[in-house]
Amino acid sequence: MALQVPTHGRVVLDTTAGDIEIELWSKEAPKACRNFLTLAMEGYYDGVIFHRVVPNFLIQTGDRTGSGGGGESFYGEPFEDEIHPRLKFLHRGLVGCANNGQKNSNDSQFFITLDRADELNGKHTLWGRCVGDTFFNALKIGQTEIGSDDRPIYPPKIRTVKIVDNPFDDIVPRITAAEKRAQQKAKEAAQKEREEAAKRKGAKKNVGLLSFGMEGGTVEDEEPVTFQKKPIVRPDLLEDSSLQTTEIASIPEPPQSKSRKAKSEDKPVKHVPSTDADVMAIREQHSREKDAAKKSREEEIAKMESDIRKLTRRHGDSDSENERASKKAKGPSLLEQELAKYSKGRGAAGKKGKKKDESDVLAALSSFRSKLRDAPDDEEKMDIDGSNDAGGSNIDPTAEQEGVEVDNDTEWLSHRLHFPKDNREVDEQALNHYEVIDPRARGRQAKDEERERKQGRKGGPSKVFRPGGGR
Repeated sequence: MALQVPTHGRVVLDTTAGDIEIELWSKEAPKACRNFLTLAMEGYYDGVIFHRVVPNFLIQTGDRTGSGGGGESFYGEPFEDEIHPRLKFLHRGLVGCANNGQKNSNDSQFFITLDRADELNGKHTLWGRCVGDTFFNALKIGQTEIGSDDRPIYPPKIRTVKIVDNPFDDIVPRITAAEKRAQQKAKEAAQKEREEAAKRKGAKKNVGLLSFGMEGGTVEDEEPVTFQKKPIVRPDLLEDSSLQTTEIASIPEPPQSKSRKAKSEDKPVKHVPSTDADVMAIREQHSREKDAAKKSREEEIAKMESDIRKLTRRHGDSDSENERASKKAKGPSLLEQELAKYSKGRGAAGKKGKKKDESDVLAALSSFRSKLRDAPDDEEKMDIDGSNDAGGSNIDPTAEQEGVEVDNDTEWLSHRLHFPKDNREVDEQALNHYEVIDPRARGRQAKDEERERKQGRKGGPSKVFRPGGGR
């Protein structure tokens, strides 16, 4: 069944009738899913109508022309069918590719089934299914009013396609939906501007309209206005007095305000040089000021260098004094004093705790090693015990009478740890031995015990005792 095949990928169709959520079989039909996702990324399905509605059968969309005869493929040409044996149109809500009635003619058009459609098996590529309650929006589209040729009178349309889970990470769209919308807006704006320019160009001037030049006609139809400039004549600058035909009228100066007068009085008046001597004096003064600034800068640098020398000399003297003090200092260093304190404390601790020397420890270890070496083996011990039993006991009887315990147990010195070389028989026995536990045997045993207990209860009261003590 189709429901048993897992899906990989999810999209949401945002339509005027509501959202329709679709899961994709991208592994079973990779070319169809890749074509649909790429066109969705490029905004191909934005604004596309459902141009065909067949009640109780299917709804069809994916043609930008809206006629049903258009459509294009991301691959540049129609791609082949992808018929999978486990995917069949067995129920409603399945999404498949629409073709022109021939094999391997798939493009951007697709349909959604509204009922079981066995006649489509093996003829159309099945690549998705509607999930959840969003399928009822597809049923709503299937109930729209239709006209001739199964075309809806008021066709619903797809606003946009939202990609929730993209199974193909390597898809690179030729143009994104946002870029496509921006291009469409630019085209619409350019078309509108061309229409307005055509309207302005075709308009006629209304001469009877009283306006200010811009109204009632365009500026291109009007003649340019020319202004004649008057010549500027200064008769006072002419040498020939005969050419002075007109007299210059004296122009009165505008009265200055009090604030302007005060500002002009406060500002220092700059001396404007009028001769070469003044210019030379200014240059000499400028050179003197420059020399003085250079000299002051050099003095400041020399002073800083002297301060740096003094600081370095002071540090050198302090280092030399420290070296001299270290050379003159006599007696043990700080490290030697600390080592002496450590050695003293160690000696004191040894005296208080009466710690033994290492020679005593080595001597004790050597004596213990000799005891181990001289200890008899188990066989020798058995021989010695047999000889003692045959010859009589040599135990001092006075030791038991006095009650003094003598720790002469040296048997543990002769003990040795032995391991069997080969435990193959034990291992095989452990491997081959199985304990079979039958739960029914335990049940039978419980029943037998219960039966015996009941029989014991019945046999008890059957015994009758007389009051005199006899039966």
